[in-house]
Amino acid sequence: MKSTDTELANMSAAALIDAYRQRRLSPVEAVGDALARIDRDNPRINAFCHVDREGALSAAHAAEARWQRGEPLGPVDGLPVTMKDLTQVRGMPAREGTLISDPAPRTWDAPPARMMRAGGAVILGKTTTPEYGWKGVTDSPLTGVTYNPWDTRLTPGGSSGGAAAACALNLGVLHQGGDSGGSIRIPASFTGTFGFKSTFGLVPQWPPCSLPSMSHIGPITRNVDDAVRMLNCIGRYDSHDSYAIDASPADWGETTTQSLKGLRIGLITKARRVGVDPQITAAVERAAQTLTELGAEVVPSDLDLHEAGEAFKVLWFTTTWRLCYQMTEAQRHLISDGLLENAWRGEEYSVNDVLAAEEARATLTSRFEARFRDDIDLFLMPSVAVLPFTAGLEVPEGSGMHDWMDWTPFSYPFNLTRQPAASIPCGFSDEGLPIGFQLVGARFNDRTVLRASRAYMEAVPPRFPDALAADTKSG
Repeated sequence: MKSTDTELANMSAAALIDAYRQRRLSPVEAVGDALARIDRDNPRINAFCHVDREGALSAAHAAEARWQRGEPLGPVDGLPVTMKDLTQVRGMPAREGTLISDPAPRTWDAPPARMMRAGGAVILGKTTTPEYGWKGVTDSPLTGVTYNPWDTRLTPGGSSGGAAAACALNLGVLHQGGDSGGSIRIPASFTGTFGFKSTFGLVPQWPPCSLPSMSHIGPITRNVDDAVRMLNCIGRYDSHDSYAIDASPADWGETTTQSLKGLRIGLITKARRVGVDPQITAAVERAAQTLTELGAEVVPSDLDLHEAGEAFKVLWFTTTWRLCYQMTEAQRHLISDGLLENAWRGEEYSVNDVLAAEEARATLTSRFEARFRDDIDLFLMPSVAVLPFTAGLEVPEGSGMHDWMDWTPFSYPFNLTRQPAASIPCGFSDEGLPIGFQLVGARFNDRTVLRASRAYMEAVPPRFPDALAADTKSG
């Protein structure tokens, strides 16, 4: 018996697999439905920069045959998934949001695509990113502006904004994002989805990005169990990645159903020099109360996140300078003005500045890890300091902020320290805009982050936008 369109549009990865197993639904039906809804909704949100209809249907038919034989390849076989356009996928372009990239289809898969494909997942296409993932919102000279399904006048955040927007509308059930300064957690917060970046090195990537020592690959999903399902596929060692660590858990979800009793969580609601929207603060405090009711001990705490700012900017801007330095003059005329401005800011730094930033990063990591060793299991804080704002802008209009790093003081420090972090949806503003809170753990304590995230989302189930409702707010 085929599920209704409404059921299909809201099914999780686990529900789809269960329906495949019971032969109530086939991968061809699920993938066909996802493609039809992409056709309907993508013109309004611009989350996809490439859709591989023919390849997806072919893979879906192959998955259907495996399920009919009772021989699925594994727990992602036949699931419709997406890849961010910074990731190489065989048979698809990897334009990276820029006009100066090669439009030719790639001839091989990067690790996330290869591992998902080997597990039988059906790759629907590529999701949008700003040029080279350079900022916390999603627009580019190549693909234009990506919009938030909750209000299509607003940004979904970035740089994995296309993945998060697609996730909010369930255009595919597993979405691969990348995070060098918050690029999974920022759009997850702005779209009311779950976004997770693991301990650095546990999820491989290749070829390396421009800033390989801070870049994380991870899932954006509607629930924690689906994220675990994806991590159990892509969170495996790959020797191609020179930063990869062969220490992934055998089962990323092994402890996620355990009680939170005994967990000690440090609550942070403020950042130096950056005001947090009061509605975000209130939502985060309500989330803290819920976690307390679930058995955790939540105590007021602090981390000096401000000291991470200068080190991050030195590394970010000098990396951008190196990227742009290798371009021809003609190519520089085709890239974003903001990207070029970052490059010239990076030109001002010396080698000594870069080495000092790396030294500061090491000190910061040691200090943060010590807090976990001493008295805290997790830190809880806002994912971002602002609510979603006008699409096409880098900062909220009239805020006096200069760049995206001004409103993300809670995200990029944990790329410097390489610690696991998640953004969890925790309600809505008075205007109906999603709010997320962040949980951060010590390195290699990923499953505790996932465990607390899951407990919260079970207690406070998220809700997601209706496509028609999203459309009524456009214009």
